[in-house]
Amino acid sequence: MINRRTLTKSLGAALAVSAVPGTATADTGRRRYLIRNGAVITVDPVLGVLPRADVLIDDGLIVAVGPDLRARGAQVVDATDMIVLPGFVNTHHHMWSALGRNFVADGFPYFAAKRATSTLYTADDVYRSVLLGLAELANAGVTTVHNWSNNTRTPAHADAELRAHRDGFLRARFSYGHVDQMPRDVPMDFTDVDRVRRQYFADGSYGLVHFGVALRGLSQSTEPAFFADMDAAVGRGLPVSIHAGQAPPRIVDAADYERRGWLGPKTLLCHYVTALDSDMEIVARTGTGFSWAPHSEFLLGAAGDPRSAFLRFRQAGVPVSLSSDATSIAPSDVFETMRLLPEAGFRDVLEMATLNGARALGLGDVTGSITVGKRADVILVRTNDINLAPGGLIETTAVQASTANVDTVFSDGRIIKRGGRLVHDVGRIIRDARASSLRIRREAGGILTP
Repeated sequence: MINRRTLTKSLGAALAVSAVPGTATADTGRRRYLIRNGAVITVDPVLGVLPRADVLIDDGLIVAVGPDLRARGAQVVDATDMIVLPGFVNTHHHMWSALGRNFVADGFPYFAAKRATSTLYTADDVYRSVLLGLAELANAGVTTVHNWSNNTRTPAHADAELRAHRDGFLRARFSYGHVDQMPRDVPMDFTDVDRVRRQYFADGSYGLVHFGVALRGLSQSTEPAFFADMDAAVGRGLPVSIHAGQAPPRIVDAADYERRGWLGPKTLLCHYVTALDSDMEIVARTGTGFSWAPHSEFLLGAAGDPRSAFLRFRQAGVPVSLSSDATSIAPSDVFETMRLLPEAGFRDVLEMATLNGARALGLGDVTGSITVGKRADVILVRTNDINLAPGGLIETTAVQASTANVDTVFSDGRIIKRGGRLVHDVGRIIRDARASSLRIRREAGGILTP
């Protein structure tokens, strides 16, 4: 049993507990919870997989992990026939376009749909879209997301996305990005970046959200504009995320970036299908974050075999994290994403979906594993559902699961899904997203006309 020192005596006492009924719904307060009798995949290098154990949560913190825990006044969450594991981390998700998941069509792929609609999103639209995306992620067991906001059209749009994060209950990085379709030779205006940082992140975070910037890279900007963007971001000490390219030419030269001081733990490279072996070695050596979106790399990658690139990144020692890119490209179902990477092994893909993602976002000491002292981002997956029965090896079963099997989700110690039901007003979220989607489609016209 692993205990926090200050709780040793109380954990050893015989105590009364009250049960949380399986039908519980909205309860977003931080309380004292005892997750009892689950198969626990900790993703902690010391604890590993515990075939039967309990997890004690107190005021949003994981305070004990082990068998037969006792806790005074704790509400019991029965995890019998369930797998308990860390919440998933999605390290690259364009949430402003979540409501546009079905704007694509035959002969009208992702980039065409984005060009036809991105300028039409109002601040209300992006609020609704981000909230829709957050609810979908929570439903799928994702407790941390990197909101790669690459269509931050006005200060009101940035404020709207942050309001959605306030209402969405998930841990996140909000990366302020450019205005989609802005001229390639025009650098980003950091005036509002500074305003948002000052207004929302003066103390380092906005609730569960921390701040960064998302830059276009050379795929969407000229070299002088991109260099100006990088200098502005790095000079402010902000975490930086870059689209590193899925198709030739190779637009990121890791050796050059290292010489310029642009690589390291505060930088996250997304895609990078074009990387040479030498690039991969530099990414590994500098501790630069790396996000891989398997669906997107296969759908949009044109730089050779994405599977080969993925295996080479792993061989170079790069800690791969996983992402979904955009909802019209890939689902937010991390289980499906993990199953696209069988060569990595079940244990490794679970680490990519949790701890590696947390580390890529600078949150490795906060979340990503069921470790005493970390925040309680924890999910429970039913194993007696028809698609997982009759059970078997624990890590294999976890990877073979789906969103439908996610029974309970804790985000920072708050229950945001219980008994398969979200605490969100899902009906309202869908109605609002539908209204925005219909208006955007009418304005876009053409193939999107309702």
